[in-house]
Amino acid sequence: MDLVFRDAEVVDGTGAPSYRADVAVTDGRIAAIVKEGAAAGCQRPTARRTVDADGLVLSPGFIDMHAHSDLALLRDPDHSAKAAQGVTLEVLGQDGLSYAPVDDRTLEEVRRAITGWNGDGSDIDFDWRTVGGYLDRLDRQGIAVNAAYLIPQGTVRMYAVGWDDRPATDAELDRMRLLVAEGLEQGAVGMSSGLTYTPGMYAPDAELTELCRVVAAHGGYYCPHHRSYGAGALEAYAEMVRLTRDAGCALHLAHATMNFGVNEGRAPELLALLDEALADGADISLDTYPYTPGCTTLVAVLPSWAHEGGPEALLARLRDDATAERIRHHLEELGSDGCHGVPVDWDTIEISGVTDPALAGSVGRRVSGWPAARELLLADRLGTTILQHVGHEENVRAIMRHRVHTGGSDGILQGSKPHPRAYGTFPEYLGRYVREEGVLSLEECVAHLTSRPAARLRLPDRGLVREGYRADLVLFDPATVAAGSTYASPRALPTGIPHVLIDGRFVMEDGKRTDVLAGRSVRRTRTTTG
Repeated sequence: MDLVFRDAEVVDGTGAPSYRADVAVTDGRIAAIVKEGAAAGCQRPTARRTVDADGLVLSPGFIDMHAHSDLALLRDPDHSAKAAQGVTLEVLGQDGLSYAPVDDRTLEEVRRAITGWNGDGSDIDFDWRTVGGYLDRLDRQGIAVNAAYLIPQGTVRMYAVGWDDRPATDAELDRMRLLVAEGLEQGAVGMSSGLTYTPGMYAPDAELTELCRVVAAHGGYYCPHHRSYGAGALEAYAEMVRLTRDAGCALHLAHATMNFGVNEGRAPELLALLDEALADGADISLDTYPYTPGCTTLVAVLPSWAHEGGPEALLARLRDDATAERIRHHLEELGSDGCHGVPVDWDTIEISGVTDPALAGSVGRRVSGWPAARELLLADRLGTTILQHVGHEENVRAIMRHRVHTGGSDGILQGSKPHPRAYGTFPEYLGRYVREEGVLSLEECVAHLTSRPAARLRLPDRGLVREGYRADLVLFDPATVAAGSTYASPRALPTGIPHVLIDGRFVMEDGKRTDVLAGRSVRRTRTTTG
């Protein structure tokens, strides 16, 4: 044996009660589990290295179902933002916008569109254009944690249709079907959308249904950031349930929150909608982060018509006084579709990051109104990120208790003051919502963060502490595990997670990041994944 965890309290990911055991690892897999009672009558496993796990919990590695590390994994080999949390797998390509599949034009456009999420990419060699090429690049370079990928529907539409707000032609729809099919055949696990982000939001339901049929035919799932998390949120959730059922496609609802004042206390209505569909045979799951503020780009709150034609066209509209006044009218009086149909409350919007260092003094401040927002968007060339303080704690708690819930950080790593969820989501679940407040039991919470997402991803050998499974493991102290990140210090690392392993190799050891790059792309195929 390579390694034995001695006397660990095993929380195996099934939701069953924990048990005390020795867990042995060899050749990157769990080789033996000897429970305490059985150990009295047999020889305990031995190995080249033994880790005393007395008083500590051994669980499967955590799966971040909603990550924005698409370039961070290439840019930052350390990637302690996730490794230190116990994350052993991230799902990338979220919210309908990422960097494959692309051609040269689309790549430049998508880089501009999501600079606020991932930086402008000037430090990255974009030597890929396909989904398979991107996954190959992750493997070739070596990455800190494992990564799966969703085909971004907005990028696909950008590639095939451009930035026009219109239905796709038959030829364009055929092109999008082909791009989605190719991406799935090259290893993507499904398709994402950002239906409050352009140009993905320009797609009508019929177009999305056709693409979801392709996803279903390849055994993938659809992960929409749907059309509203504010006014009309329940209708938007129902739309996604109906659409995917028509397509015969599995549905995973991204950062499934109920935000803004219109939705305070309404999580039970969402859960009732989902329970009815589940009872009728729908295949649905969801993810959330354990915080009330959201995080996005400042430009995202603008009305969709202002984005038509792409970033340069939007900047021209912002420079024009008459058009800028029309944008303000939609934002402040009508309720922009980019702001989820709710008139913007500038007091809820906090600047979390800028791309131009000369604007750093804006970070941490609330936006004082449309003139300040317009000035910042122009000066920062649309790259500004924000926190939106629009969530409700009772909704967060209700949704995280649901049986199809999984964990997702939605962590944007850019900006000098990012949302603390990027560095703290998983220990926040374990520390605050399990130990301190008892919203979930430890065993149930670990199942939400491990086996449930593994089942959604159809991973045959991850998500459980079980003999023969990959040794993607986390050893943590249930008495001290906690998020270190706060709104004031968002990049502080968590406490109480001394060891994290991927394929039996330590990526965190004694609370410190090793130099091991054990991650690789996790690819969907018809029969196997990994």
